[in-house]
Amino acid sequence: MDIIKQLQWRYATKKFDNNRIIEDSKLQVLLDAFNLTATSYGLQPIKLVVIKNKALQRELVEASMNQEQIAQASHVLVFCIETTINNVFVENYFKRVQSIRNTPEAVLKPFKNFLISDFENKEQLQIENWATKQAYLALGNMLTVCAVQHIDSCPMEGFTPTKYDDILELTQKGLKSVLVLPIGYRAEDDIFSDMKKVRKPAADSIIHL
Repeated sequence: MDIIKQLQWRYATKKFDNNRIIEDSKLQVLLDAFNLTATSYGLQPIKLVVIKNKALQRELVEASMNQEQIAQASHVLVFCIETTINNVFVENYFKRVQSIRNTPEAVLKPFKNFLISDFENKEQLQIENWATKQAYLALGNMLTVCAVQHIDSCPMEGFTPTKYDDILELTQKGLKSVLVLPIGYRAEDDIFSDMKKVRKPAADSIIHL
């Protein structure tokens, strides 16, 4: 499969076919891709909320600057950050490393201690900004995987996170919403689907040294 051709095919879908639903097998690939996304230190300070509920999607439209894609989409993916990154969070990561790789504690301890100290010295805003960057990494990965699977998507920053957090009860889960990605299949009458991509020439974006 020509990945560049697939990336040229994708666009920020403005109108979804309300009657088409993403197949479970394709959705599972997306969820696996999210979980396999590279994150800083491998800590994965992000979670994905998967919404397939038309009533709930409709409720979220107003909190999404009235963008109808939220209601039309097959699913809505909400990228969230964990708000508590502390020594317990870091310890749990290294327990997974030991369990999966059988890495000796003596090998892991210096790095573990560094991370615990590093996060203890960060302000909460710094931690949340760091975690948000990881959510953007996941979003970029998901957009590419969507394109490969011929799933349409529309990445959104245009929503009110506090309203999402309230409607989805994210605060109680120790989460904050930072990005939204409705996914599905484009409507036949979405005029944006046939528009040419607007990008800088590669020579203006890429520097060879």
